[in-house]
Amino acid sequence: MTDRALSVVRAGALTTVQDLGRPGHAHLGVPRSGALDGPAAALANRLVGNRPEAAVLETTLNGCAVRPRSTVTVAVTGAPCPVTVDGRPAAWGAPVRVPAGALLDVGAAVCGVRGYVAVSGGIAVEPVLGSRSTDLLSGLGPAPLTDGSVLPLGSPDSLHARVDVAPQPAPPAELVLRVTPGPRHDWFTPEAVRTLTSRTYRVSPMSNRIGLRTEGPALERALSGELPSEGMVLGAVQVPPDGRPVVFLADHPTTGGYPVIAVVRAADLPSAAQAVPGTPVRFMAVRRR
Repeated sequence: MTDRALSVVRAGALTTVQDLGRPGHAHLGVPRSGALDGPAAALANRLVGNRPEAAVLETTLNGCAVRPRSTVTVAVTGAPCPVTVDGRPAAWGAPVRVPAGALLDVGAAVCGVRGYVAVSGGIAVEPVLGSRSTDLLSGLGPAPLTDGSVLPLGSPDSLHARVDVAPQPAPPAELVLRVTPGPRHDWFTPEAVRTLTSRTYRVSPMSNRIGLRTEGPALERALSGELPSEGMVLGAVQVPPDGRPVVFLADHPTTGGYPVIAVVRAADLPSAAQAVPGTPVRFMAVRRR
């Protein structure tokens, strides 16, 4: 039994293994997956001296608790939360030494949704199609964590963090998503297109890693037919029959038959990962680059 491993004591509401994802497999029906808040995951890896592609844990709302079998360095980023080691307060957003057998407890998010736990050496589960990411839609990659499961760790790298702490953006009080129109905006009435970029929506509790669902004014179609299934991209704003926009996130389906009225700029999607239910959402039209 290797001592480079983590024992899961408390899995939390939804904790998954994530890395940079598996882009380039849409033709196989495989989403890109990967950490929803990429900058937060990258910072966590940097703080513990991991390479950018190292796998981390992505927690949801109420964190998780793990026990390393050997002494490790960890960093928790993303949604701010209390962190303890054997019940003693530890730093959030900074490297923390966790002795072998000690309990690292990542508490509930004070604000935001998703936390990232990087461990020196990275989570070394078996990669699938070049990635260790859990994909909730296709089922590829490791299953979400469960109490009592054991995760192997890689060997620590020779890299070292160049900072002890680093600033991180706060979870959004209002989520502003820049969008470019199309490819199916002509399937909606001119009033619906104006509504999308002039009215305020709110994040729905039904949101997940597949898509950020919204609550607000329904968008009326100009065309009543149905589309053949066509390719979907990260950030696509798809409008299902209820008329409420859905923003596709990392585990989104690679094809779909509901019209896409707009596409969100990729740089705005990490903020969507941290928007709690009820957060106001505004879609802001921008020019195509």
